[in-house]
Amino acid sequence: MAQPRLQHVDGCMQVAGEWTLAALTPHVGELRKALARNHGGSWDLSSLSRLDSFGAMLLWRAWGHQLPVGLDIPPDHQGHFDRLARIGRTPSGKRAAFGPVDALAALGGVVLGLLGHVTDFLALIGRLVIDVVYLIGRPRDWPLREFSANLFKTGVRAMPVSALVGFLIGVVLSYLSALQLKAFGADIYIVNILGLGIIRELGPVLVSVLVAGRSGSAMTAQLGVMRVTEEIDALTVMGISRYVRLVLPKVMALSVAMPLLVLWTAGAALLGGMISAELQLGLGYAYFIEALPKAVPPENLYIALSKGTVFGVLIALVACHFGLRVKPNTESLSANTTASVVTSITTVILVDAVFAIATKSIGVPI
Repeated sequence: MAQPRLQHVDGCMQVAGEWTLAALTPHVGELRKALARNHGGSWDLSSLSRLDSFGAMLLWRAWGHQLPVGLDIPPDHQGHFDRLARIGRTPSGKRAAFGPVDALAALGGVVLGLLGHVTDFLALIGRLVIDVVYLIGRPRDWPLREFSANLFKTGVRAMPVSALVGFLIGVVLSYLSALQLKAFGADIYIVNILGLGIIRELGPVLVSVLVAGRSGSAMTAQLGVMRVTEEIDALTVMGISRYVRLVLPKVMALSVAMPLLVLWTAGAALLGGMISAELQLGLGYAYFIEALPKAVPPENLYIALSKGTVFGVLIALVACHFGLRVKPNTESLSANTTASVVTSITTVILVDAVFAIATKSIGVPI
């Protein structure tokens, strides 16, 4: 390995030896000082035996990010400096002022990105509807095994955590309500508060948040990994619809599992509230069970089941939408998984508000 050298020859700075990362590392400190003292004048690179991007950058910075006037350089090394010239000068470190035009451009980028998501989401729904219409006359082609597997993953495996969270929420809600009701002597109305709050509102929303964070993220990650490993492309090559085998089973499974999970979680929450009400207010279990149907009309149960079905379909569609948008890299996988959970929870809350407005006069005793 020829040692890198920098020397004066007939009034010209001659660069000789190997100017590569391996050769320059032991001498980089003294060479930088020499370059700083002798950055002007003409330069001769004809004696260079080897040059890599590190050595070229060292010289380029010493020359002030431009080629000197009297430069003798072999054609083999010219390419390094041409690439550096295309890159341009290093940033000065000062950020340009953020003006109204930049704000308008940023807003336009957000709007265009949102429109792109909406367009792709509607296209996903349309393709899914077309496949369902195609499958109506072909019952043997329905993905029943995939449906049962997804139903087990999203429904059965979610029962322990949903029951635990529901029970604790019921205990907390009953305890806090009992403190206020006891002060006004309205102990018996805790049945109304727990029944309406848990069955009609808290149960569906709580289950949806749990399912979006647990099952929705898993669906997005599964489709994203299949995108990274090119399994989705393999399905297309084999003539198998990705929407029939991957999207439809997930939508069907959550549309069936969510109402059942809502019932399961609401029951666990009411059980926790009933235990807490007995301990805090002395209300017996028999009274609680007898007063619950009178305080909560059955219409509230139908509304809760309807919410569960709609929320399940939306969570599955949003999860599949972001899963199919994953690019073949890990950064895109993590970003889309996070976006899937956040979007699912936001969508559930917005749709729940629409439900609340549409059903404000249904099932509420006056």
